[in-house]
Amino acid sequence: MEKLEPAAKNPSWMPGVALGACAIRAHLESRAFDTKTLISSLLEKIRQHEPVTQAWEWLDEAQAISSARDRDTQYAASLARPLEGIPFGIKDIIETQGVPTRMGSPLFADYVPEESAPVIRALEDAGAIILGKTVTTEFATQCPGKTRNPWNQAYSPGGSSSGSAAAVAAGFVPAALGTQTRGSTIRPAAFCGVVGYKPTLGAISTSGIFPTSVTLDHVGIFARSVEDISLISSVCVPDSNALAPAPGKPPILAFVKSPYWSRAEPPQRRCIEAALQSFTAAGAQVKHVELPPAFDGALNAINQIQRFELFQLHGNRLEDWRPALSRQFLDYMESGRRITVPQYREALAYRDKLIGMYDDIISPFSAVVTPPANGEAPEGLTTTGDATFCVIWTLCGAPAISLPAGRGPHGLPLGIQLVGHRHYDGSLLQTALWCEAVLQRSQCIY
Repeated sequence: MEKLEPAAKNPSWMPGVALGACAIRAHLESRAFDTKTLISSLLEKIRQHEPVTQAWEWLDEAQAISSARDRDTQYAASLARPLEGIPFGIKDIIETQGVPTRMGSPLFADYVPEESAPVIRALEDAGAIILGKTVTTEFATQCPGKTRNPWNQAYSPGGSSSGSAAAVAAGFVPAALGTQTRGSTIRPAAFCGVVGYKPTLGAISTSGIFPTSVTLDHVGIFARSVEDISLISSVCVPDSNALAPAPGKPPILAFVKSPYWSRAEPPQRRCIEAALQSFTAAGAQVKHVELPPAFDGALNAINQIQRFELFQLHGNRLEDWRPALSRQFLDYMESGRRITVPQYREALAYRDKLIGMYDDIISPFSAVVTPPANGEAPEGLTTTGDATFCVIWTLCGAPAISLPAGRGPHGLPLGIQLVGHRHYDGSLLQTALWCEAVLQRSQCIY
C-alpha cells in the first residue's frame, strides 16, 4: 500500500489544509469560484488520496458534477439557501433516496432507500450537495471498517463514524454527518483533528437511520470549525435561533475528570491541563468538579441499555443474518439476549437519576471540560478506540463538542470535549467558539 509522506513534508496533504463550509459559502457568493470548480477540485483530491484513506463507501463522480452544474445554472435564484453548494459526506447508516445505504454490512449491499431520512431532506432543502456515503463500522457498532486515519494510515480514525471524520480531516468534504450512541462522533473527531458535535438527544431526528438504541442514538455533525457547525445546525435543528453563536464573555468552566481519569494517557492529560491554563489566562473561570459516586455506574448502565435495545430491535433477524455477521457483532447481539427486563428497567431508572444530577451539577457553569478520548488514535484497524470518556454525557443526552487541542507524541491529534446544558445547544456553541479561538493560539505537541 502507498505510504503517505509525513505531514510536515507534504503540506498539500496535511489534514486541516482545506476550506470549511462558511468559507466555501463566502467564496461561492462572491463568485471566487463556482460549484462545479469546487466539486471538481474535491473529486481530484479524493482520487489522489482515497486509495489510502478509504473514507467512502459510495461515491458517484458523474452525479456530483451534474448536481454542481445544476447549482451553478440556478445559483442566483438560490442564494438565500444557507448551505447552497456545500458538499457533505453522509454516514452509511443514514437513508438517502436512490443511493446505496449498506450499514457497514454485506447484508445491505443492494439496499437502495426510496426515501431520504428527514435530516438528509433538511440538508438538501437548504442547498447541500450529498457527495457520497461514508464508511461506518458494522451496523454502527464495534467491528471496524476499512477507513484509515488521514494523519497516519497505520492508525484508526475512530468509529463508528469512521469515514465521516476521516473525509472531513482529509479535506474531501467540508462537513459530514455521523451518529453517536456512545462515542461515535466525539471520539473520531478527536482522533482525526476536526470538530465533532453531538446535539442534545432528540434535537435532530433519527428517523430513517439504522437504529441501535432507541434511548441513546444521536445524530452528529463533523466540520472544520465551530462556526461551520453552527451554520449546519441552524438547518438540522428546528430551533435554529438558539444555535447562532455570538462572541461572548469568557465562560465559567467545570473541569471534570470523571471516574475514568485513570484511562487517560499522559499526553491527553497534559493536553487538557494546558487547555485549562490557556482558558484561565484568557479570562475564563475554571473550577475542578468531582462527580458524585453515583456516576461510577454509568458504563455498566449504558452497556445494559444499548445491548438490550439492540437485541430487541434486531434479535428476530439474528438467525437469518448470522452467516454474514462478524463474530464481534454476533457476540455483541448475543450479550443483549442475556439482559433481563428488570435489569434494563433498572438501568433506565439509573439514567433518569443521573440526568437530574447532571442538570444540577452543570447549572452554575457554561460547560464541562473533559477528555473526548483516552489519547491519540490507537494503532491498527482492529479497534476504533475507547469510548469511555463519552459515556456519561451520552447517557445523559447532553450536547457535546470535541475541539482540536494539539498533537500527541506520534504526531496525531488530541482534543478536548465540552459538554453543555441539555436543550441549550446554542449556549454550548457560544462557549465552544470562545474556547476554539483560545486553543488555536496555543496548540502544541504534548
